[in-house]
Amino acid sequence: MAINFDGKVVLVTGGTSGIGETAAKLYAQAGARVALTGRRADRGQAVTDAINSAGGEAIFIKADVANTARVEEMVAKTVERFGRLDIAFNNAGIEGVLAPITEQTDENYDAVFNANVRGVMNSMKFEIPAMLKTGGGAIVNNSSIAGLIGMGTLSVYCASKHAVIGLTKCAALEVAAQGIRINAVCPAAIKTDMYERFVGEDEQAREYFTSLHPIGRVGTAAEVANLVLWLSSDDAGFMVGQAIPVDGGFTTQ
Repeated sequence: MAINFDGKVVLVTGGTSGIGETAAKLYAQAGARVALTGRRADRGQAVTDAINSAGGEAIFIKADVANTARVEEMVAKTVERFGRLDIAFNNAGIEGVLAPITEQTDENYDAVFNANVRGVMNSMKFEIPAMLKTGGGAIVNNSSIAGLIGMGTLSVYCASKHAVIGLTKCAALEVAAQGIRINAVCPAAIKTDMYERFVGEDEQAREYFTSLHPIGRVGTAAEVANLVLWLSSDDAGFMVGQAIPVDGGFTTQ
């Protein structure tokens, strides 16, 4: 049975590319009205235009999720435009600098944690009250398999994604009885702009990343976004506080 989000309002952070862009488009195709946010206005407007041209209804709100005032504003603008907030996909995040922990810097730590951890905390801080005003909703946070395991040279990124899972579980416990379900997805290597930054033109790196996945390939943005939509739907009504890998078998090894 197809998921139907008719009458629902969805907020997608980091909606200008990759998993966020794909999720925003799929939410719209399923009938939701979508507010998508990001720091790149040109990309955000392009995604918005594509959704609207396809018969959906979307707006773009420029916002940096590390900035508390901007996050409060993005939620307020979503509610002002659409009248409510039912679903949020907190997807915005960065990978930061890959280096051994002995070479990590304060600057990289601050940048990664501000985007990946403060951004998710800020988003839930304002999304939850908005959802409570209309009886509840669903929130999905984007963590990573790096939030479940350790990976060399990715200490800061891994720590931030472990923190996202911790925030997800704690917030889920706080609001489950009030009608808001909060869960997280944990993708492995997914063919997105971030993945391309990781591997660049290095064919050996591509082969290595592929080899880490028993399924024999890296994932697609749609494969993650489809799980996000399911977790947002009433079909996942008993899912609370979970961190679900979508990883081609990576963490099964």
